[in-house]
Amino acid sequence: MKNINKKSGSHSPAEIPKKPAIFFGWWTVLVTGIVSGLGHGFYGYGISVFFKDLASDLGVDRATTSLAAGIGRLEGGITSPLTGWLSDRYGPKWVIFTGTVLAGSGLILMYFVKTVWSYYLVWGVLIGMGLNIGLTISVDKSLNDWFMRKRGLAMGTKFALIGVVGVALVPIVTWLVSVFGWRLTCLIWGVILLSCAPFILLFVKQKIPEHYGLLPDGDPVSTPAEKPGTATTGLKVMTLSYQPVEIDFSLKEALKTSSYWMLCLAFGAQTVAVGAFNIHFIPFLTDMGIERTVAGSMMGLMIFFSIPSRFFGGILSDRVSKANLKYLLAGVFLVMTLGIMVFLFSGDLFSVYILLICFGFSSGASTPLLLVMTGRYFGRKAFGSIMGSSLAVRAPLSLMAPVFTGWVFDTTGSYRNAFLVFAFLSVGATIILCLIRPPVQSQKLGPRVD
Repeated sequence: MKNINKKSGSHSPAEIPKKPAIFFGWWTVLVTGIVSGLGHGFYGYGISVFFKDLASDLGVDRATTSLAAGIGRLEGGITSPLTGWLSDRYGPKWVIFTGTVLAGSGLILMYFVKTVWSYYLVWGVLIGMGLNIGLTISVDKSLNDWFMRKRGLAMGTKFALIGVVGVALVPIVTWLVSVFGWRLTCLIWGVILLSCAPFILLFVKQKIPEHYGLLPDGDPVSTPAEKPGTATTGLKVMTLSYQPVEIDFSLKEALKTSSYWMLCLAFGAQTVAVGAFNIHFIPFLTDMGIERTVAGSMMGLMIFFSIPSRFFGGILSDRVSKANLKYLLAGVFLVMTLGIMVFLFSGDLFSVYILLICFGFSSGASTPLLLVMTGRYFGRKAFGSIMGSSLAVRAPLSLMAPVFTGWVFDTTGSYRNAFLVFAFLSVGATIILCLIRPPVQSQKLGPRVD
């Protein structure tokens, strides 16, 4: 058999690399999970610790303070299509690295924030941009590329790592804020995040595993052959140890399906509830007379209950058919509704614990399941662009959610009405999910291999 030119990055049969002891994709899961936990954990959970201190220092109310987080999410929606396209076109490594450096630098600049406008610029735009570029779609794109049959396990493991980091992060940040204040805490966390950037370069690859002579999930490589059931990258052709079952949609094709738009609607509702709740959680608890250190521990408990749902939800999704994934997600949303309704009907401390347990379980499982569902519905090739565009569609809700929640408190002195809205949205999302059907490409007979 004639050898393929080595300059093309291809392998002759004798040159096919041996299966490594640990599939490289799992190192990517480990590193991106930890770094994402440090970045998103501080941005999503940490701000709740010093939310009141920040508002007091800047002399603004809660709605105004919440606007920066809304700006970050809106900006993420605006940049997500570009981020997804860059990750699809050029690979995720340098996108992740760049975003991590931007976020770390922004946290350091928070030390110098003196006005509400500088706060919006640094926290809302710079840090939000860094995290949205580096630690969301680009990371998910990388994992979606390197895993197919074990995609749920990979996504679930990454989000479980984020949860583990979050559990440890909240009490640490609470202690740092109590001892050093919120400014120095942000500076310290910025240095920590910047120190993680080199690990991205070591443990994230720029291209799909086939480019490096490997196969998704770490499956063994057999003799190259031009026949059905092969994976092709450029001139490289390697026989898969299993027949591929995914069909790759382009962004244009995905936008024409009802499945895409229904997923956007369902997770738009989830974006409102989770984004607003995480920011206002500790202020909500301290308003009930709970000390900040205890409130921080309670938030850690909420994150702790998200860990098993992240991990086992991912494992379970690999064992559920594509047609039935929607029911798994619908059940997760119902758990959130249950927790909110228990609190609204009771309002005592015991119901608060029920709320945080249900909320942790639901919010932990929902995002990895969304990513698995999107990957199995639309394939690998344009995953970044499809996810990026869906975030853009949900961006206005991301902006309004924390601001609306702060406004509800500022005008009523309570978060109760906001929680009621969250419950209705969760029920609506559950109904939408049950109506979704897997998309169909009528003009394609098999998986795209170009």
